[in-house]
Amino acid sequence: MAEKKREIALGVNIDHVATLRNARGENDPSVLELAKVAEAAGADLITVHLREDRRHIQDGDIEELKKHLHIPLNFEMALSHEILAVAKKIEPTTACIVPERREEVTTEGGLDVVQQKERVKEFVKELLAVGTESFLFIEPDLKAVHAAKETGAKGIEFHTGAYARAFRNNLKRAESLSRLIEASREAHSLGLEVHAGHGLNYHNLAPICAIDEVVELNIGHAIIARSLATGLSAAIRAMKETMRQAL
Repeated sequence: MAEKKREIALGVNIDHVATLRNARGENDPSVLELAKVAEAAGADLITVHLREDRRHIQDGDIEELKKHLHIPLNFEMALSHEILAVAKKIEPTTACIVPERREEVTTEGGLDVVQQKERVKEFVKELLAVGTESFLFIEPDLKAVHAAKETGAKGIEFHTGAYARAFRNNLKRAESLSRLIEASREAHSLGLEVHAGHGLNYHNLAPICAIDEVVELNIGHAIIARSLATGLSAAIRAMKETMRQAL
């Protein structure tokens, strides 16, 4: 009997849906509608990042998603008491604590758990009190892995940005992948659940999927970008049909 292949959960990050909506300050596209599309298509969880500057996802989005989704909501958040208060109110299934700078376009690296360990412990404890398990978004660094274990977090999500940026450079790609493999094994040996994400797409994720310890990937930009191509023809046909019916 053939051995059953392990499965990796897919968290679909829909922040970019909100970015597009906010560009016009109106209601299209609907964050909830697209989250439900992702759910129906087989997403295992929906990931959103409520940033302190609210540049894309808004508080109301979080409330609607928590109310209407039938799959877990993964809440990305900075070490901010304001955002912690939102998380405690919403009680998402999981929270992934990430670094955040107002000037950045997107998250630029992993959380410095070593320097902020006590503060992270506080947040992990408060989140767990409302039933939310915490994950820490970190670099594939052994010191960071050990510090993460000491915070009481359920697991970690490795920042795969360096790997993604180096994908066309064989040497750098191999070095980055080696670090991810080593850090994943170490995290797993410590009892931490291992996730990965950032910059992953249809061309570079296979080697990450091959890391035995990785049980979840969180991907957003590549999926939303691809959907513009795969869904545009259907959207145009639907608009033409709507116009014909209006005559």
